[in-house]
Amino acid sequence: MKQEEKAKVFSIPVRIYFEDTDAGGVVYYANYLKYLERCRTEWLRAIGCDQSELLREPGIAFVVRSINLEYLKPARLDELLSVDLVVERISRVQIFFRQAIRRTCPTGGSEELASGRIQVVCVNCAQMKISSIPALLRAKLEALQ
Repeated sequence: MKQEEKAKVFSIPVRIYFEDTDAGGVVYYANYLKYLERCRTEWLRAIGCDQSELLREPGIAFVVRSINLEYLKPARLDELLSVDLVVERISRVQIFFRQAIRRTCPTGGSEELASGRIQVVCVNCAQMKISSIPALLRAKLEALQ
């Protein structure tokens, strides 16, 4: 990862619990999507965007339009992971993310377990139709790039 990208990376820790795993103690593949979603939610919260407030006024939400996720190595019970995101681009109605899930190694450093690109789109919740990201929010988001 380039130095300037490191400064723009947002990360959250995720511990793997028994409920996250299959019978073999390996994280069930769909749970990786939950971890990525949590990271995007916490990123919004960290930049001052409360999703429940966005739902009330102006009545919008961000929904996943597409996801391309590559599973590289399995995560296992009790491991500590880091879930990261970088905003690649913001348009009038969409945000494009690059996200990764990494295992924290006991000897230091980390190894990538999954990586992907996620596209979210802003929707008007009442109509469930694509909507422009409010100008003030889009300006705030673009200032972070």
